[in-house]
Parts: sequence; structure tokens; C-alpha cells
Amino acid sequence: MSTTRRMWIDTDTASDDVVAIVMALQHPNTEVVGMSIVIGNVPVELGVQNALYTAELCGKNVPVHAGAEMPLVRPFATAQHVHGADGMGDIGLPLKGRKATSNNAVHEMIEAFRKEPGELELVALGPLTNLALAIRIEPEFASWVKRCVIMGGTGVLPGNITPLAEFNWWVDPEAVHIVLESGMKVEMVGWDVSVADAVIEDDLAAELRALGPLGQYSIDIQRVLRKFCEESSKLKGFDWPDPIAMAVALEPDIATSEAHRRVEVSLGLGHERGQTIVDHLGNTKREPNCRVVYRVDRARFIDMIRTALRAQ
Repeated sequence: MSTTRRMWIDTDTASDDVVAIVMALQHPNTEVVGMSIVIGNVPVELGVQNALYTAELCGKNVPVHAGAEMPLVRPFATAQHVHGADGMGDIGLPLKGRKATSNNAVHEMIEAFRKEPGELELVALGPLTNLALAIRIEPEFASWVKRCVIMGGTGVLPGNITPLAEFNWWVDPEAVHIVLESGMKVEMVGWDVSVADAVIEDDLAAELRALGPLGQYSIDIQRVLRKFCEESSKLKGFDWPDPIAMAVALEPDIATSEAHRRVEVSLGLGHERGQTIVDHLGNTKREPNCRVVYRVDRARFIDMIRTALRAQ
């Protein structure tokens, strides 16, 4: 029996998403069967270019489908001030001229999972709009997903876009609510895990950059993010939330602290819009619906990064 993990990636492709995609494309036991692009870090058309450019660099031909260009009901917002106008550090990459495989990502995602129910894993690196639309259109979709690893929310920390909310869940909290209540096998790797275990200090960044072309690419595109993290997040380097989530997707036992909890999201306004609500003590008396990852093995994570960026 094959041990190959077959994966669909849903992404708002910017500089940290790219490293997560490289990890998956370079992983020896993983096949990325498709990617869907969602609004978030950058507009969808830019996310498509960034995903296709990255696949080309890795020598892989992966279908990339353009998806939701707006959240379900909320006003539109990107994070181009965090990752650069092009989402890739504004270092002059040729990010034009590529064509999406289709402009119907939600349909393509539904059909991929319909054909192989219980076989494909889903990794969501951006807002959950595409996933929520898939669930609304095809109620069986949630049951077809083998497991869904989500970079979003926070298990223990406050937010990074408001004092309470993490960016991906803030962009489209209604979509998060739909996914969490769908019965899908969900795993949350929040921003707090990234801050705890995925900060890339400058000396480590220099080491990774020296590994080869993929290393140079993966570090250089963090140029704008590096400045943002120093000034806004107060980090000594930059953090990689999407790669740490991908590490959990690729090697589930990399988590060193986790729990099965009831997780909900605030649909309110103001600071609480998109706030993650983790029922740590069971006060809601509701069944747990999410594997919450709190910490990962940092040394193992860095080794995974080295392996992915060294592979040619």
C-alpha cells in the first residue's frame, strides 16, 4: 500500500505561504494534487502568480485554481503592508503572465475530494472562504476530507491584526464558523505556535539562504515581512506561521503539545471580530471539534525546512 500523502493546498499565496508550498512540493512522501487561491494576503490574481512561480521553481506542474475574491460578507482587506505589494517582498520577481488552470477553485476542490472521498488531505493557509463555499455548495464535502490542517486563529495568544484576532480568521470569520461547525476533521495551528516555535532569526535566515536557489528565494522574499515583524510583532527576525502549519500537516507527530478542544470564532465587530474561542475547560459542554496544536518540536521543524530548501 502506498504511503504517499496526497494533499490539496488552499492558500492566499504570499511570502510565508510560499515556503509552506515548497515544503510540500519537495517532501518525498507527498503529492500536491492541486492548489486553490483565496483572498487574504494579496488579491487572488497575485496569489495565482505567486503559486505558479513557486511551482515552476520546484520543477512541479500543479493545477492552480483561482478562488474567492472577497470574504463571504465582510469588507475586503489584504496584508500587502506585511508581505509587500506583490506579496513576495517586492524584490523584482517576474510575477506576471501565468494563467490559472481554472477560475473555479471551489468547484475543482469539491470534485477532487468527491472522486477520492477520505483519501485527500486539505491544508488551509489563508482565510477559509473557499472551504466554506465548498461546504455550502456540497454538504458532503466536509466528510470527504481526510484531515484539514488550518493555519489560523490562536490557541493561547492574543491577535496580530486586532488585540484579539489573528489575520486569517479576522478576514472571514463567517467562513471559519461554517468550517468549524461542519464536522470536518479540523486541526488548528495558530499564530501562537509560530511565535513560539517558528521565528527565524537573522543568523538562521542566512544559513537557510546559503542552501541553494530555493533557500535564496525563500529568504529573499521575506524582506518586507522581516521589517514588519521587527516593528509590529516585536520579533527578533520573522516568523513562519504557514510553514509551521505545513510541518504539522506533513509530519503530524511533530506536535509536542496538543489537545482536542471545542473551538469557535467570534462573529462580532470591532476588536473581537474573528477572535478564536478555545474551550480549554469544557465550559460550553459541547463536543470537541478541533485538534489544537500548542507547540511543535522546533529543532525538527528547522530540519524539515533545511531539507526542503536543500532539495533540488
